[in-house]
Amino acid sequence: MKTLAEKKRAHEVFWRGEGPGLLLTPTAAMDQYDLAGYRERFENPELMWQAEMRRARPVLDWPTDGIPTVRPNLGVVFVPAIAGTDYRIPDGSMPWPGSPLTRDAIRAIKERDVASARLMQLAREFYAIHEARGETEIAAYHPDTQGVFDIAHLLAGEEIFLQLSDEPDWIHELMELGLELYVRVSRELKTMLRQPPGEMIHGHGTPQGIYFPHAGVRISEDTPTLLSPKMLAAVVLPFIERAATPFGGAFVHYCGKHNAFFEQLCRCPQVRAIDLGNSESYDLRWLLAQCAGGGKVLYSRIAAQPGEDWQRYLRRIAAAIRETGARVVLRPMVFPETRAECQAMLDLWHELTA
Repeated sequence: MKTLAEKKRAHEVFWRGEGPGLLLTPTAAMDQYDLAGYRERFENPELMWQAEMRRARPVLDWPTDGIPTVRPNLGVVFVPAIAGTDYRIPDGSMPWPGSPLTRDAIRAIKERDVASARLMQLAREFYAIHEARGETEIAAYHPDTQGVFDIAHLLAGEEIFLQLSDEPDWIHELMELGLELYVRVSRELKTMLRQPPGEMIHGHGTPQGIYFPHAGVRISEDTPTLLSPKMLAAVVLPFIERAATPFGGAFVHYCGKHNAFFEQLCRCPQVRAIDLGNSESYDLRWLLAQCAGGGKVLYSRIAAQPGEDWQRYLRRIAAAIRETGARVVLRPMVFPETRAECQAMLDLWHELTA
């Protein structure tokens, strides 16, 4: 079993462009989120920690390149709630954002103490519990941090889409306020985790993740998939770059189909890796060619073809990697049935992508 330090060193080699791609095979087919009893543990950091650890501990001796990870799973409302928005937690669901804030309330965000906000306190208690228990081979990481445009959308509501064309001065002010909030929240989290600004371990909502030696934050931008390429370039991408700059770079996620958004992210200097929530909507070779051309890593699930077993799945993806010269951290969508199969899967991936 590799230690956390050994896996970090292996990941540093990968980021230098050396050695094989990384494979993060789960210990079992599992839901992205464990929602049984979620509403109760949302307000109880001890229960939250126990649930996250139940998912992470099996990774410790599992044949995978991934680092076992846990986080306070507080949903996409984390940053907006720190700013003062309300939220609700329906049964069997992650938190849903409540009503948008007034403009005066949004402008008052600059005066809010993010460290004393309720959800930040829940995160702090979670990290304190994890540190006290001494399970140091499992790395704690950031809660869900939406990007500046997603934050602006959750703060201002659906009216933002009309305001983009009708009130450009307000949109600029709103985005500046969202950027300032994102940076303050991220710095507070990194202080709590005792993490240098320009690096992180991130699990992206799963029980295992990777080490980023040159990116300190994660950005999720789902709402921008509703925007035109021109609007993306004018409003969204500059704030992704500015949000990432204080932290040396960012890992970016989005859901939905938007080729132009992917192309623009691949050209953004501060983006280190990209994850797609709907990889099945894209041509794999096109994605890898865009990543290779922009020097980005595809850190993502990659959809399987019908009837594909893991050997054919890995060989198909590896062939596309060789053709394009891309670098990939693969979260597979075809799973081994046994531990021995998982080890064989890892060995084959390393052989094919070395």
